[in-house]
Amino acid sequence: MSHKALNRRRFLSTSATLGAVALSGRFSVASRQKRWRVGIIGHTGRGNYGHGLHTMWLRLPETEIVGLADADDGGREDARRKLGDVPAFSDYRQMLGELKPEIVAVSPRHVDQHRDMAVAAAEAGARGIYCEKPFCRTPAEADEIVAACEQSGTKLAIAHRNRYHPALPVVKRAVEEGAIGRLLEIRGRGKEDRRGGGLDLWVLGSHVLDLTRFFAGDARSCSAQFFDGARPVTAEDVTQGAEGVGPLAGDRLHARYEMSGGVTAYFDSIREAGVREANFGLQLIGNKGLIDLRIDVEPLAHFVPGNPFLPTDEPRPWIPITSAGIGKPEPIAELNSQVANHVLPARDLIASIIEDRPPLCSVNDGRAIIEMIHATFASHVRNDVQVELPLESREHPFKAWQR
Repeated sequence: MSHKALNRRRFLSTSATLGAVALSGRFSVASRQKRWRVGIIGHTGRGNYGHGLHTMWLRLPETEIVGLADADDGGREDARRKLGDVPAFSDYRQMLGELKPEIVAVSPRHVDQHRDMAVAAAEAGARGIYCEKPFCRTPAEADEIVAACEQSGTKLAIAHRNRYHPALPVVKRAVEEGAIGRLLEIRGRGKEDRRGGGLDLWVLGSHVLDLTRFFAGDARSCSAQFFDGARPVTAEDVTQGAEGVGPLAGDRLHARYEMSGGVTAYFDSIREAGVREANFGLQLIGNKGLIDLRIDVEPLAHFVPGNPFLPTDEPRPWIPITSAGIGKPEPIAELNSQVANHVLPARDLIASIIEDRPPLCSVNDGRAIIEMIHATFASHVRNDVQVELPLESREHPFKAWQR
């Protein structure tokens, strides 16, 4: 057997072991007999219940929904029926005070509500919080949520559901062991639909930035520009963005990050430039191959061997990467459903409470992602000057234009 073939066999064996260990660790804790009491916070008409953050708990025999809160009367009644006629409240603070749920789902997609809901849940004694993305509006709000969770000992997990995918440790080990040679750069894009530009960065780019950090560490600096067509955005272009994200402008964004792992990462988004089958993901580009990750798609990752910049007459295969390894069949039944319906994230949150460790996508990870988003605004306001992270100012950078 050749040295190359031996190395590949060793890698595949190691990858399969890693995937099995990661999976067994998450499920063994979740299978314990305790049933965790869950309270749901939603807001119909203002973000609703996110991507199923209310019904996800019905899939988990280790949890029971004990109540919900929704300020909208009609939406509250509809959700109550879906969740099994549980007690329903118009005020989430009342629900938290009366029911004392151990886990709280902060569900609305509108990000302007997350800070108050998460802080209230932590102050009410919740042991765990599962929060819809984006995390919150500003680094200042993130600081307040982190402080509240540290004060109460609450574990907070962000609903970046692909971060909990059991193939990710396999991909990371593949990169570390040289499957794509030297990692040259990371390239990420949003969906680039009607939300292209800043809103794409907020709503979908948060997933991409989360995975970028998983592979490359913290962002140390950022340079970025926003455009309205071909024209750089100015103060006169700033309006309030959709879904409660705060000040926003432009339909095109180009951002560059220098990461602590020594890699340069990029995020780009152009309105209506996306191809549905190809966008919303990132590529780990090496000098001997690349690994492509398509968010919310199964399989999550593919390995493409060969220098991506070298012309060749031979077709390049796209080889799936599963929790068992490169080119291995996926051994986990209904994995796509477990990821899409937040089963794996919920079980990791429960495990983090029991084991007293951060969730895989924790409150501090959420804060770091918000800083990466805000760094693009800060750089643009300073005419594409490279800004250092963590950011010194904790307010929205566009506020400097509004004074």
